[in-house]
Amino acid sequence: MSIALEKRKLGETGLLLTRLGFGASSIGAEFGQFDIESSLSAVRIALDAGINFIDTAAYYGRGMSEVLLGQILPRYPREQLVVSTKLGRYAPRHFDFSAKRVAESIDVSLERMRLDYLDIVFCHDIEYGDVDQVIDETLPALRRQVERGKVRYVGVSGYPMRNFERVIPTGLIDCFITYNHYTLQNNMALRLLPIAEKHRVGVINAAPFSARLLTNLPLPPWHKATPEVRRVAGEAALYCSEHGSSIEKLALQFSISHPGFTSCLVGSAIGAEISQWMAWLDEPIDQQLLASVQAILKPIHNWYYIEGRPENNDLSWPTSVQPSE
Repeated sequence: MSIALEKRKLGETGLLLTRLGFGASSIGAEFGQFDIESSLSAVRIALDAGINFIDTAAYYGRGMSEVLLGQILPRYPREQLVVSTKLGRYAPRHFDFSAKRVAESIDVSLERMRLDYLDIVFCHDIEYGDVDQVIDETLPALRRQVERGKVRYVGVSGYPMRNFERVIPTGLIDCFITYNHYTLQNNMALRLLPIAEKHRVGVINAAPFSARLLTNLPLPPWHKATPEVRRVAGEAALYCSEHGSSIEKLALQFSISHPGFTSCLVGSAIGAEISQWMAWLDEPIDQQLLASVQAILKPIHNWYYIEGRPENNDLSWPTSVQPSE
């Protein structure tokens, strides 16, 4: 079996996820304009290659990602797929974590994707809401949807570390998604693994390319990387190219390698990129190149930015203004 298709158990859920998961934000045009037929083809290529974990959100493309998945997913045996979506975020500045919206959002997502149930539903970007509300209202409302058979498991997703540390011990979640925090540049998600293991909560890593920071592609307009962060990352990308490789290859191989993360979500609306990723995962990582690139990235190691409400961010860690030592 291809190493890329190895499956890992997600916490105590019983779900087995492929090490590489398909993140469907790209087919919602979150990274720029795209072609619908190319996007549909990319999903088919991912599924036909054996990837079984598909993650989307009501937010992606303001529903477009879920609608496009609804053109593909019903063609595959449902029991072979692990499908997750997110709720709570619906537009860049529109958040609703109310219990009423939970029920409505799940029904809309099921209709869009033409599914009878969802394997996992995540509260999306909880740092933009009242985390107390998420704990006291949103997650219990999601648990009621589990009782009704519309959802199998419950989770949260977000960027700041401190919110996971608040939610994990509640016993209300089965898993969570952390993004941009286990990459060549940032390994802060390692901070979460002991508490997740203690409470038997599954951990999913996302965004090994850090929203294109660790690629040769232009950053999306909304990217918050400072000029210094962009400069250093560019040096690392150039070094990889000069040594016969690519930073994309190294980044993906690194982010998927840690056994503490059940799966690594990455997406594209271009099928050829997915095929390339699958090939890279069957190749050993170049340890010498890895050491050199991490040395180049050291000035911005664990740099991060502020996301969501200030009170939901851990300001004792390096800030968006000052790279870490």
